[in-house]
Amino acid sequence: MNGFALGAEQEEWCGQLRALAADRLRPLADKGEPGRVNRPLLAALGELGLLERVFTSGALELCLLRESLAYGCTEAETALALQGLGAHPVLSSGTPEQRARWLPEVRAGRAVAAFALSEPGAGSDAAALALEAVRDPGSKADADAYRGADGGGGGGGGWRLSGEKCWISNAPEADFYTVFARTGEGPAAKGVTAFLVPADRPGLSGEPLDMLSPHPIGRLSFDGVPVGPQDLLGEPGRGFRVAMDTLNRFRPSVGAFAVGMARAALDATLAYTAARRAFGGVLGDLQAVGHRVAEMATRTEAARLLVYAAAGAYDAGSPDVPRRSAMAKLLATETAQYVVDHAVQLHGAVALQRGHLLEHLYREVRAPRIYEGASEVQRTIIAKELYR
Repeated sequence: MNGFALGAEQEEWCGQLRALAADRLRPLADKGEPGRVNRPLLAALGELGLLERVFTSGALELCLLRESLAYGCTEAETALALQGLGAHPVLSSGTPEQRARWLPEVRAGRAVAAFALSEPGAGSDAAALALEAVRDPGSKADADAYRGADGGGGGGGGWRLSGEKCWISNAPEADFYTVFARTGEGPAAKGVTAFLVPADRPGLSGEPLDMLSPHPIGRLSFDGVPVGPQDLLGEPGRGFRVAMDTLNRFRPSVGAFAVGMARAALDATLAYTAARRAFGGVLGDLQAVGHRVAEMATRTEAARLLVYAAAGAYDAGSPDVPRRSAMAKLLATETAQYVVDHAVQLHGAVALQRGHLLEHLYREVRAPRIYEGASEVQRTIIAKELYR
């Protein structure tokens, strides 16, 4: 890819993905229950080799994958992305045993992963985590609890997790959680540790949340959940870096998800306004409509190029990845909100009917401006990087 266009092979692959999303994945998504994990859809993503690409692709290829799936089936895109978000810390910081146990199952769509960072009092301010990991000297009974059915946790002392996580995607139905807890090696971000916590650990419970967007999202409660040395993801006190590395990896592709939705809304609007007759012609003949569509298209293209540039910077190992990633997510998610909203306006009442593409996108598009760092957080990151 040059700075302005994809190569012919990339364009062909994106077209194949859009068709696959519409023809193969959309029917499975339609059979799922909103707000619940769709395991048949995940299995199809694994069978098609798309989950594998989440872990083997560069950032640009991941963006193309997410954008193309979002265009044809947002549920498939979200299911794929959440697998990557939940399991990437295992790939980047897990032990050989953790990787061997979980990653093949995630790639096949048989195990559901979740990224458990947010809390009731720590959403955008991730360094303000309150979930506490208290040192446990480790009795014989404790050692047996640490091992659990999955054999994890080791046989010596460990920690007990106590507190709550909230707005966790795939909770409470995930098979394991990447959990970030305060172990106290230092203040704020310096005292956070990452753990891999299987869902069957004693003391772990959860409940689903009824959200505007149709994603599976829930709350988790930790009542002295035992974790041991073999559950660590990386080193004690270094969990915040694990979290930020994961978010930096996925932020440009959150923008790609948004671009996919914007492009779907734009194409639907072009088709509708070119055919809908009104005032002696078609809607597209009206200057007000044509100018609105031109603005939607221009903003979508600008967001797309910024997302690709951020992904390219990540793949090249550029030092300005945090700034570029934040810019890409900020512009793309705000643009998608603008495009979908105006697409609804130009369609009129038909777009407000349950089941209409734009009704669906209207509910989907709001959340990415908050998830993985709200727009205000992205602006803060950009400003700090500029003044650094």
